[in-house]
Amino acid sequence: MKKPELLAPAGDLEKLKMAIIYGADAVYLGGEQFGLRKASKNFTLDQIKEGVEFAHNRGKKIYVTMNIVPHDDDLKGLEDYVRNLYDIKVDGVIVSDPGIYSIINRTVPELPIHLSTQASITNYETIMFWYNLGIRRIVLARELSLKEIESIIDRAPKDLEIETFVHGAMCISYSGRCLLSNYMAGRDANRGECAHPCRWKYNLVEEKRPGEYFPIYEDEKGTFIFNSKDLCMIEYIPELIDSGIKSFKIEGRVKSSYYVATVIRSYRMAIDEYFNDPESYTFRKQWIDEIKKASHRDFTTGFYFGKPTEDDQVYTSSSYIRGYDYIGLVLDYDHDSKIATIEQRNRMFVGDKIEVFGPNKEHFTQIIDKMWDEEGDEIEVAPHPQQVIKMKMDNEVKAWDMMRKSREDD
Repeated sequence: MKKPELLAPAGDLEKLKMAIIYGADAVYLGGEQFGLRKASKNFTLDQIKEGVEFAHNRGKKIYVTMNIVPHDDDLKGLEDYVRNLYDIKVDGVIVSDPGIYSIINRTVPELPIHLSTQASITNYETIMFWYNLGIRRIVLARELSLKEIESIIDRAPKDLEIETFVHGAMCISYSGRCLLSNYMAGRDANRGECAHPCRWKYNLVEEKRPGEYFPIYEDEKGTFIFNSKDLCMIEYIPELIDSGIKSFKIEGRVKSSYYVATVIRSYRMAIDEYFNDPESYTFRKQWIDEIKKASHRDFTTGFYFGKPTEDDQVYTSSSYIRGYDYIGLVLDYDHDSKIATIEQRNRMFVGDKIEVFGPNKEHFTQIIDKMWDEEGDEIEVAPHPQQVIKMKMDNEVKAWDMMRKSREDD
């Protein structure tokens, strides 16, 4: 039994590197054109090249999203762009539109093409249509149950890889094809500019009672009727593996480096533990507890075990749950003095109780006893963004380890 690929999102180079350091087998990212996440920083060609080199040096892969639903003007420059991606040696591109697929296939036929969830693939016949055109990986629509996924995989050709989302935000629209943003904000979700109106507050107005606003859910503040809980399947790793899914995809190219590291770390630990001893594998609550230390909504299993019900929606708020702040990134560590060099990411004070964690290892807790600035002067607080400081660590740490602080301790 081969391990499934753990596929992470990356909105910039730091997130890409963090995802790989914390256990991702592959990373998907968007360039400056043709992708669906204009809210993330995205990558220049030079940055993609640097990311590919970083990944390939560690035996990992990079996929580039080109999954917009294009108008004619959106196709300008596509041939040159994909030639550049091929020269950079990206491991594949992700598309949803037949026109974009055709252009890429005739321009650089050797470049692997994955079919995006934006293509809304929900049945075996559509899978075979794309397979016969040359597609060898398909990202299924989120609206399929695990039973339906297993049925498709059982019948599909053995050289076809199936990828599914296992964690992250859920769209209220069908597999991400949403017109609500375009209609309400003039921003085309299918061309990368979604305003996320599914997270807004809505009330009901009856035609003959203008100005009277009725909450759709019984709350005087209104309701967020389109606001889904976040998908989280970490408790069902054996079921996902047994289904034959080849790639477990994490959503979140606009999320933080801390989010990417935290979520990837937990899924990596769960997958590895299962493969160490499938027969005696048991889910560890600490894995999901760790994920909850990153910004998140309440969790749902989406469509995997049947259609979502009212219990899978959030009716009270569009806010994220943020119980912890990411406060520092370890840059270096001196074993003799036990002093770590740290880049500050949020304010920290002497006396703070912090947690320190890294890839594929348990976190530890300590109190900040002393801190020094770059000049060696003792300081009580590190208030400046990305300020470089030093502090003594109770346990050994490594570069890329991260520090966080509970908001309850403030």
